[in-house]
Amino acid sequence: MGSNMTIVTPAYFIISGFSGIPHINYYYFFLLVLYIMSVVENGVVMALICLDQSLKTPKYIAVFNLAFVDVLGNSALVPKVIDTFWFDHKYIMYSNCLTYLFFYYVNLLMQSLNLALLSFDRLIAITFPLRYQIILSLKTMFSLVAACWIVCILDILIVVGFLTRLSYCRSIVINSYFCDYGLLFLLACNDNLPSNILSKVIPSLFIWAPLFFILISYMCIGAALAKIAGGQDRMKAFKTCSAHIMLVAIYYLPILVTFNVAAKMPRNARIISLSLAAVLPPALNPLIYVLQTQEIKLSLKKVYTRINLSPELAATA
Repeated sequence: MGSNMTIVTPAYFIISGFSGIPHINYYYFFLLVLYIMSVVENGVVMALICLDQSLKTPKYIAVFNLAFVDVLGNSALVPKVIDTFWFDHKYIMYSNCLTYLFFYYVNLLMQSLNLALLSFDRLIAITFPLRYQIILSLKTMFSLVAACWIVCILDILIVVGFLTRLSYCRSIVINSYFCDYGLLFLLACNDNLPSNILSKVIPSLFIWAPLFFILISYMCIGAALAKIAGGQDRMKAFKTCSAHIMLVAIYYLPILVTFNVAAKMPRNARIISLSLAAVLPPALNPLIYVLQTQEIKLSLKKVYTRINLSPELAATA
């Protein structure tokens, strides 16, 4: 194939996804319920952070961004999955497929980087408590969040750019539940080496490197907590990290399990496990923060009290 080969782009792709699974409509309904839960729950968390001045801290800037990413990521994925399989619209235009891929992967990478930002926040808060406001101000956290967004967007734009250089002259069937990058470039009939390299580099930089940073952060946090004399103070400091540890587990455990056993799993089992790994964390993350974080609980109680008092004040006016 010469360097001046004409690029053949299909008019559409076919997403084969969940085929041959009995009673699969119940699973689509389950995904829809999870999506509605994630939008409502993350919307409540974002509203609380916006309304409560006590939550205007670097930590909750990162929490707000995580909630926003969860809503955006699930909104990019679940409605399209429902439309594709529940309503049997398995044909997707070429340009729409690349757009779909772009939004899905930008949010996937942002989730990982955001968890690293939250671990950095806990690291500074526990190891340098007296210098926390100096090291990690609101401006600094805003800058870090913005930098993460820029890096993720530019990275996935490069990914999409290389995909547009691929020629599809064989199959146009994507054996997944969405426009899966790994399966998409493997369908190409010209040189897909750049995309193949990116498929290995991106997880290393945006999935495994943040996980490594989180693990190192908690090793440092553990060493700092070991120096605290009082067991009660040590436990109190650890509780401030508990919600984040649970978020990390919910995000990374499905990825680790899927990466290790995906090749041995039947096709449909792999697709279902991957879709759950994408949809469950956004639905569970806000529940964890509401249940595990004292500041969020207090803020929720204040808003609830204010709403209950409003009719009484109006009646006495």
